[in-house]
Amino acid sequence: YLTGLAAGYSQRAAEVSVDTVWSGPGSHHVPVRASAVVLADVVRESRRELLLMTYSAQPYQPLSDALGAAVSRGVAVSVVVETLQGAGSALSGDEPYRAFAGVPGIELWHWPTSQRTEPGAKMHAKLAVADRRVLLVTSANLTQSGVARNIEAAFSSAAARHPYAPPSTSTPSAPAAP
Repeated sequence: YLTGLAAGYSQRAAEVSVDTVWSGPGSHHVPVRASAVVLADVVRESRRELLLMTYSAQPYQPLSDALGAAVSRGVAVSVVVETLQGAGSALSGDEPYRAFAGVPGIELWHWPTSQRTEPGAKMHAKLAVADRRVLLVTSANLTQSGVARNIEAAFSSAAARHPYAPPSTSTPSAPAAP
């Protein structure tokens, strides 16, 4: 019984990984991965679809390059951003979607203020999801400051296989009889 339980636990533990992600000063005491590196990894790992959501965005060339490469390899890239109107006076400058306007082939989305059920509601999610398998949830906006300079916390998670894919039922072939 215990051997089977241990084997099941090991198999389940190998199916999903979770990592701590950090922006800001590094520490030798706590093993973490940098937000900019993990974000680039999520984009690079995408093969079919990629979803990014952010409250604020500014052009960040490494991200733009990675997104352009994803679109070039046929990945359907969707980006959901807040608008200046939706943010009220909390954001200023260019509309956040402009950070992605230079990457052809990206589908840009926003939450229309006319469809928000509460006054002052904001699209404040910050995440990246590749192929419904790799996830980054972060406090960092998709800006240079958010992914490289500010102190921000996040976690990333990756499943060994797509969560909706059926488990493999194939078994090794037996050698042919002589």
